[in-house]
Amino acid sequence: MRKIRSLLAVLACIGSVCSGAVFAADAPKEAPKDIVLAGDAKCTSCHDEADAPGVLHIGKTKHGTRADGRTPTCTDCHGDSDKHVTYKGSDKPPKPDRTFDKQSATPVAERNAACLSCHQTDPKRHLWAGSTHERRDVACSSCHDTHTADDKVRDKRTQAEVCFACHKEQRAQVNRPSHHPIPEGKMACSDCHNPHGTTGPKLLVKDSTNATCYTCHAEKRGPFVHNHAPVTEDCANCHNPHGTVADAMLKTRPPFLCQQCHDPANHLGTIPGVAANTDLSRTVNGLATGSPAVQNNGLNSVGVTQARGCLNCHTEIHGSNSPANASKALRFWR
Repeated sequence: MRKIRSLLAVLACIGSVCSGAVFAADAPKEAPKDIVLAGDAKCTSCHDEADAPGVLHIGKTKHGTRADGRTPTCTDCHGDSDKHVTYKGSDKPPKPDRTFDKQSATPVAERNAACLSCHQTDPKRHLWAGSTHERRDVACSSCHDTHTADDKVRDKRTQAEVCFACHKEQRAQVNRPSHHPIPEGKMACSDCHNPHGTTGPKLLVKDSTNATCYTCHAEKRGPFVHNHAPVTEDCANCHNPHGTVADAMLKTRPPFLCQQCHDPANHLGTIPGVAANTDLSRTVNGLATGSPAVQNNGLNSVGVTQARGCLNCHTEIHGSNSPANASKALRFWR
């Protein structure tokens, strides 16, 4: 008797499940709801959190902020994409009208136009037309990932990885011993460059190399009583801002850097062939035997400047405030 009761109970359960399934199948399917903006349900009815790469992650970004009236819908960027939306086959549906991945067949100009429809008037992007990256067909999506909150190019710690994907020479330079702290994540390429276009050279954020450098190195700006012409002209005459093997990001170490402009043959005290009995430690009125005052008195034809670094004496190479009547040789002395 107990076995019969148990069997009846099991059959009753099965019946209820089956009948529920039948009713569920007959019930109309609930229409998908918009997640962020009106109309996006036709996309989110298929795309979910399991997508790889994740599509709905855009809801965690500025592009998915409901409260912002500028927030675009899926179709604002990807087009109406009717064939993609209405496809009922079992295979992968056709691509949306506009795609932005690396394998995209959508022309770069068309992809960028979708972005510029909102961003054209942004202060940092209004010079995009005619810029270096625009002329070389660089797509916004080559650097930006709009569907993730972790857009690498917008993070100072990871931005350089994105830039170095193309700028491989600069990647090598910033890994040299003397460099700006880009690998350490304390500086970003965009601190000096605006990749969307500028009025200055090399996409610099200011109108010139020097103006960009002075943003941080204001003490080198001057004006000084005595200005060093190469410094006034362009910091890059002596420095490579991405990195070098010489100290202070100099293109090469002194005295070789200095001798690219200053002929050593014309510098008193650098002429080879010192006599064995030459007193290299001699001073006259506190001046080393190599200074013009001593040389002009004929006291020593060689002096101590031979085999010594330029910076031992000329420390104020960016400009000095020595007396206005100082001799040419003494203008940049310490």
